[in-house]
Amino acid sequence: MRTIEVTEITHNIKEMCIEANHFLSEDMEKALKWAAEDEKASLGRQILGQLQDNLKIAGEDMIPICQDTGMTVVFLEVGQEVHFEGGNLTDSVNEGVRQGYVEGYLRKSVVKDPLIRENTKDNTPAVIHYDIVPGDQVKITVAPKGFGSENMSRVFMLKPADGIEGVKQAILTAVKDAGPNACPPMVVGVGIGGTFEKCALMAKRALTRPLEERSAIPYVKDLEEEMLERINKTGIGPGGLGGTTTALAVNIDTYPTHIAGLPVAVNICCHVNRHAVRIL
Repeated sequence: MRTIEVTEITHNIKEMCIEANHFLSEDMEKALKWAAEDEKASLGRQILGQLQDNLKIAGEDMIPICQDTGMTVVFLEVGQEVHFEGGNLTDSVNEGVRQGYVEGYLRKSVVKDPLIRENTKDNTPAVIHYDIVPGDQVKITVAPKGFGSENMSRVFMLKPADGIEGVKQAILTAVKDAGPNACPPMVVGVGIGGTFEKCALMAKRALTRPLEERSAIPYVKDLEEEMLERINKTGIGPGGLGGTTTALAVNIDTYPTHIAGLPVAVNICCHVNRHAVRIL
């Protein structure tokens, strides 16, 4: 059994909130660089160049890479041999978010009640997802999610007879409906299977998978590649102003489902696709 003080969780969450809002992950930096080199439209290349300039300025001057610093989504993979001491784990995560957003001078975008709309003034609470896994480590993924792209996400409760063609159409429908509102070039996370809430969670988590990694399931890998090609042929392009780079990646996860259903979720993220990962 390994003991971890919850203050260590708080400290890391704080740092990760600041890191994710100021610096792109390495896979995203590479993807944007490749996109700028491959983009066929001159205006598209110009916009991608401006996005890279923005990233450089953000890192050098410690300015957030987007003014919408998001609602913080935290994935915690907790080893079953880990014991936490010193307080409540959920409270420690939210305290890390509070410290990160207050001390990092990040925009506070969370309201206490969805209808009364009073700002919590520290960007808490976070949306936290826990998984219990083998081992004695804790993997933390912090993903601040801006709502320009979040608002463009969809859940489709398809019929089994819709099959893979129905899935393809659902993904394309979500992307086309999003258009420029998702701040392309976007990353498209897709969850197929499970239940209403399970497919949405898979789609969210899929956004944090490194972009160079493809699914280990052959037909899913083929689907990812086909959908990326088809999305980039829509012509939406960087900034929604036309071009050949509408998406940087399509990441798809699947899960068993009921004989009567085919749930599909499409969670779209903008060109920054912010996330930071640490293992304690």
